[in-house]
Amino acid sequence: VQLQASGGGVVQSGGSLRLSCAVSGSIFSINVMGWYRQAPGKQRELVAAVASAGSKNYADFVKGRSTISRDNAKKTVYLQMNSLRPEDTAVYYCAARATRVITIARMTSREYEYWGLGTLVTVSS
Repeated sequence: VQLQASGGGVVQSGGSLRLSCAVSGSIFSINVMGWYRQAPGKQRELVAAVASAGSKNYADFVKGRSTISRDNAKKTVYLQMNSLRPEDTAVYYCAARATRVITIARMTSREYEYWGLGTLVTVSS
């Protein structure tokens, strides 16, 4: 199973980016897909997650600025990020979990089964 993230790049403060992550390989379905980020010198943190049934969870620092969505048929998750700030600069990783969870609200990074290599987002001031 492979996760391929794309869409990162350099953008000015206030700009927008749309990240995509496609899952490929021998996997029948994906339950939860999420985005994490890691800035230099900081721990990896959740950005947003979405379950196959549609429930979503956002970190407080992106609420109102970002939207996570998914295409189950394509096994692809998207992250639309608007009003980007320099502090959003980080490597963004997509993650997936095939097995069901009770709620995505309390999921930790350890509960994801598959990870992509990450895509770098740089926001200039």
